[in-house]
Amino acid sequence: MAHSAPDIDPADVGPLLGGLSAPLAAVSSRAGDVSNAQIAVAITAASIVPQRPRLIVQIYHTNFTHGLIAESGILAVNFLEASQLPLIWQLGMQSGRDGDKLECVGYARGATGSPLIEGCYGYLDCRVVNAMDGGDMTVFLVEVVAGRTNGGERMTWREARPRLPDRWADEWDRKIAGEIDVSLSTMGGVDPATWADHFRNGPQ
Repeated sequence: MAHSAPDIDPADVGPLLGGLSAPLAAVSSRAGDVSNAQIAVAITAASIVPQRPRLIVQIYHTNFTHGLIAESGILAVNFLEASQLPLIWQLGMQSGRDGDKLECVGYARGATGSPLIEGCYGYLDCRVVNAMDGGDMTVFLVEVVAGRTNGGERMTWREARPRLPDRWADEWDRKIAGEIDVSLSTMGGVDPATWADHFRNGPQ
């Protein structure tokens, strides 16, 4: 079902959207023998019940991790600690299609089988409950099956960006500009079908 919203002036809504920034995290998943992780900044809480936490995690269709999550129905959110700035480049600027991004990253396998990256501020190991297509990305509703706060200093993108080397920042800006072009061409093509049958029958 195609849908087109009017263009909004970023100056009008920037301060509002900026206040919604999520902590900087690496979203990891595993399907079969393949593991991967990517940097993600679109993560929000989705439950008011403290003992039954849920999250909303948005992953772009073009990301390698998206396919692993869709196949396995599992993911982990690894909240980066301030000392882990190099992971922004390693996990955010390379694709798992080109090689094993976790080859030189220490991690353990969580309860779901998703990679839990060593040294993180903390992690939430999750199982997908449902999902909604956004055209250019999928909105995964996940329930937390295990989690731990390890301590340290949690990072946000707003805090991390000024600390990036100029070369990294420039490359990131080029990458985001290209992804915006892709989103503009695909975000209107939303598939209204739910993933209920997919998860009722189990990931294929």
